[in-house]
Amino acid sequence: MTDHAAPPNHTNRLVGETSPYLLQHAHNPVNWLPWGEEALARARDEDRLILLSIGYSSCHWCHVMERESFENEAIARLMNEHFVSIKVDREERPDLDDIYMAATLAMNHGRGGWPMTLFLTPDLEPVFAGTYFPPEDRHGQPGFPSLLRRIARAWDEDRKGMENGAARLVAHLKTQRQGGDSLSVGESELKLALSQYEADFDATFGGFGPAPKFPPATGLSLLMRIHRRFDEPHALHMVCKTLDAMARGGMYDQIGGGFSRYATDPQWLVPHFEKMLYDNALLASAYIEAFQVTGQLYYRRIAGETLDYILREMTAAEGGFYSATDADSEGIEGRFFVWTPDEIESVLGVEGAKVFNAFYDITEVGNWEGKSIPNTPRPVADVALQLGEDPDALQRRLDELREKVYQARLERVKPGLDDKVITAWNGMMISALAHGGRVFRERRYLDAARRAADFLLDSLVRQDGGLFRTYRNGKAHLNAYLEDYSFLSEALVDLYEAVGEARYLKEAERLLDRTVNDFLDTESGSFFTTASDHEALLLRFREGTDGATPSGNAVAASALVRVSYHLDREDFRAAAVRAIRAYGGVMTRHPRAFPKSLNVVDLLLEGPVELALVGKPDSADLEALRGVVARHFLPNRIEAVVDPDRPDGGTALPLERGKSLVDGKAALYICRDYACLAPITDPAEAASTLASLKGALSEQTISARTEGGASS
Repeated sequence: MTDHAAPPNHTNRLVGETSPYLLQHAHNPVNWLPWGEEALARARDEDRLILLSIGYSSCHWCHVMERESFENEAIARLMNEHFVSIKVDREERPDLDDIYMAATLAMNHGRGGWPMTLFLTPDLEPVFAGTYFPPEDRHGQPGFPSLLRRIARAWDEDRKGMENGAARLVAHLKTQRQGGDSLSVGESELKLALSQYEADFDATFGGFGPAPKFPPATGLSLLMRIHRRFDEPHALHMVCKTLDAMARGGMYDQIGGGFSRYATDPQWLVPHFEKMLYDNALLASAYIEAFQVTGQLYYRRIAGETLDYILREMTAAEGGFYSATDADSEGIEGRFFVWTPDEIESVLGVEGAKVFNAFYDITEVGNWEGKSIPNTPRPVADVALQLGEDPDALQRRLDELREKVYQARLERVKPGLDDKVITAWNGMMISALAHGGRVFRERRYLDAARRAADFLLDSLVRQDGGLFRTYRNGKAHLNAYLEDYSFLSEALVDLYEAVGEARYLKEAERLLDRTVNDFLDTESGSFFTTASDHEALLLRFREGTDGATPSGNAVAASALVRVSYHLDREDFRAAAVRAIRAYGGVMTRHPRAFPKSLNVVDLLLEGPVELALVGKPDSADLEALRGVVARHFLPNRIEAVVDPDRPDGGTALPLERGKSLVDGKAALYICRDYACLAPITDPAEAASTLASLKGALSEQTISARTEGGASS
């Protein structure tokens, strides 16, 4: 192996970065550079491979590899001698993460994850990709030093072969990104999705497929729509089984509320303890919908505890929401969250510990590494029977005991907090809070949603009207991606429907106009993940399938459809249909991979029920009608709240026009295509009428409902 010339002296350039993840690596002996022209020019000028490491702040194995390898002086010397090392926060740069995860999956037979470790040519083409590597050869896997030497030697001795292999991979990725045929999608895909969920359903523990199990929030929302449309009881059974199991397991933080990222076992007991904002937003919404569908107060409780956790622990002073918390504290995964009986007794005393431990499964043996992850395998009624107590009284006592344990836990060393504010993830949480505030009639959730939205619109909108991706310590930076525009647009529609302020709907319209102008792939009709003026990368990525979060393409389509109905924007509706149809060829074979898109299909097939509520703000009669509407699961609805004393008289928006009080009383107008039933002032009559609305329609596709002047 030929030695490279000694590299110029330069220090770790991550000092001064705003990303908490990059700052974690700022004092490594590795000469890290952030992604940017300095790093890329250095690779070209020095004719070196780029070592690209992609991770995120709350990633457990990212921390492990840092401790084992990036803080190791000998390994750092190898990296500094042979490579230009670039560190990327995947949450700030999803464009890079998308491209190079696709490469990692292609080079590793569908296996990938974080930390993601790649070696790129100076032209940014990947020659090797993997994930975590140990600091020495272990169990047949090369250690990181061995890998570094092997890659450096190959670059010296077989550069042409490496470049040719990289070029073939890039050509494959470009072909793969072209997507399938544009086809109509309809009820047959909804039914096939149900069959695919049923085939993979874990009837014992809930969820779909083997461990590790990730929370399928978007899929559960789709199954509730399928249950409604086709009156399919098993669809609802799968939803409830999964929601129950997740909420009773250790993946749910029984002490502080909120969900961890995933469970490592089939029964949802042992989590990977990091908590992500997006998971909690999507799951809160799923539990809110399940409460509407079933009326079970347990689902309301879990949703409320999750939202309360966000307001208590994940909300910035400015009103935005933090991104994540680590799995680790004091260098040990899960240490913050697990307990022994003695620890509980020291907080609650003997009698309190007896009750608490019986319900939350805190035992001497433990259920994870000799300690206990709190979980609730038995309902309160069963534990009450064992203890000879009244179930309601026991629940009240458990709530008091849990608060004491929570306060004691606050004295522990907390997991690290990733305190950056990401536009897309904040959009998801604004939606969840708007849903919770509307359905539960909780003003504090609505106030938090409004405050977060106002913060984003004030601090993350660029001078040219576009969006920034991320904010921290008073600085917003990085141009936003499709998902940022999509999720924020949908959140603003949700907030408008919850609080009745037209400015949010008009801002959603403005952002969607920009989305169509800046992100549309005119050839396919779908949306690219990056804007037309984004920096040139290896690929311009577009994606229709959902992952841990719904795809930006599907969320853009959802927001476009909803705003199209609110504002009579047929161009928005047509754009949404094209975006969904762009993946129709794949969706007809694998609909389960497209739950958010199929939610949009369900809306397009049915068309919305249009609800206009007229009444003086906070009046008892308006609140009674709003409470009735909130209790009904009407996913395919648009909603307006009209203040009769507003200066514009409620004439500004189409759904609000011509709506007024009835004999001085608040009224509910139920319409389709702006043809309305007689206004309803009696809450009981409103409940009866709303309950009679049915989503099932005859067999059709979205093209049939959108061509030839049809209503949707």
